[in-house]
Amino acid sequence: MSYRYGKFTWFEHVSPDPAKAAQFHGDLFGWKVRSLPMDGGTYEMIANGETGIGGFVREAGPPAHWASWISVPDVDAAYSSALAAGAKPAMPARDFADMGRGATFFDPTGARISVWHGKQGDREDTDDAAVGDWVWNELSTPDPAKAIAFYESVFGYTHQDMDMGEHGMYHVIQTPDGRARGGVMKLPHPDAPPMWMPYVRVENADAIASRVAPLGGRLLMPPSDMAEVGRIGMLVDPMGAALGFIKPAVKA
Repeated sequence: MSYRYGKFTWFEHVSPDPAKAAQFHGDLFGWKVRSLPMDGGTYEMIANGETGIGGFVREAGPPAHWASWISVPDVDAAYSSALAAGAKPAMPARDFADMGRGATFFDPTGARISVWHGKQGDREDTDDAAVGDWVWNELSTPDPAKAIAFYESVFGYTHQDMDMGEHGMYHVIQTPDGRARGGVMKLPHPDAPPMWMPYVRVENADAIASRVAPLGGRLLMPPSDMAEVGRIGMLVDPMGAALGFIKPAVKA
């Protein structure tokens, strides 16, 4: 068993209709759902092939979204540190059956984030994620500098700035060993809510884009090429949750 602290290890789709969410994403990405017993009920786990990568969760309160979970050595300490650094509480630290311990809060710029310490360790890092798996996570926020200072304080990240020209400044957060964990950028639209948005690896971004509307979603951004990164698109599913998808660039 091993841990990769600072890694986004799990993603959950949170909405009032998990069944509808599972149908859309299953048809689009080929994901399956496995019902696992938990806390007297069931947990709808997302399986990409034989690998568990996330879950569908029923929650009527907030707008539909993808919840991001970061691996930490001590959930209670991370939660306390986050609140001391300006975060707002959402779910205090608690145990999840025999799976692990987690907590949720809103960072000082308003984005929801969760921390996790699983009893089974964390999945290994790979530079060649399978099609249908997660490859990136991106925070859109009205105040990138404030957000970066918070995540560096709580999780020990460092960051690198990248000038993306017309797209503005992009900030890559990374663990002290230099492993990139995600990106931070200024909200492209002032009225949009701050949020973390994960990206799924796909074989053909244009083919995925062509199926979004027929399945009941809508394109937030049609596929476009980003030098040395890949072909990227964004969608909003039928419940209103945003998600990115990418065909990574071929490495020389």
